[in-house]
Amino acid sequence: MSRTELPGFGNHKPVIADEQMQSIRRERTRQGVSMAVRKVYGSLDSPGTLKVMACLLEHDLDFEFVPVDVAAGEHKKKSFLSMSPFGSLPVYDKEGFKLFESRAIIRSMAHEEAKEEVELISWEPKKQAVVANWVDVEDHQFEPPALQLINELIVKPQKGLAPDTEVVAKAETKLAAVLDIYEAQLIKLKFLAADKYTIADLIHLPNLQSLVETPGRKLIESRPHVNAWCNEILARPAWQKVLQMRVAENTEAIK
Repeated sequence: MSRTELPGFGNHKPVIADEQMQSIRRERTRQGVSMAVRKVYGSLDSPGTLKVMACLLEHDLDFEFVPVDVAAGEHKKKSFLSMSPFGSLPVYDKEGFKLFESRAIIRSMAHEEAKEEVELISWEPKKQAVVANWVDVEDHQFEPPALQLINELIVKPQKGLAPDTEVVAKAETKLAAVLDIYEAQLIKLKFLAADKYTIADLIHLPNLQSLVETPGRKLIESRPHVNAWCNEILARPAWQKVLQMRVAENTEAIK
């Protein structure tokens, strides 16, 4: 499975962040008050898309979700490639300024939209270097074996295929080694890069959510500090809103 997709939902229609934001949009439109236009082109089956949405919601930002049908190859069409030349999801468009690659989008957003009550980065260079370090760890160390497990334990069964036990075993070994390092880090700090929640934690959300719904959760539950960290960040209101959007889209697709 590529990093473009997670198992789950298809046939998405455009949605707004939540019902409350839709109400605000209608009221401001009625009053003639314009709102900053932010769009996320992506798929609710895409980990990168979900990460960006979680970051937007952490900052309490209004946005429109524009679905991209990966199964139909929309991410390979010229119109999408003009925004994301490698066909990667998502694309973030803020008033015509477009970015692709989820971690780049999140880094940019966390700096641009930071405010006193929501700072997912640090303004001190050395502390921000630590945040950036753990963002790279998620990218290069955590996500590859996590996606292998998700593919074997979720995607294949959904397609009526049996998991490859050898692939599962190797991925579990790799992920276990990564989580041993996480456990040691989380003994020292409440979160991965600091004693506050940062983008280094946020970007783990989609794959952690999938892993805890598989037998792979044993790798998390067997490490007390990793388990506590996982439970805390998965319970964040912004992430819960993302999950609600996925459920709403799945329900709509079934109708």
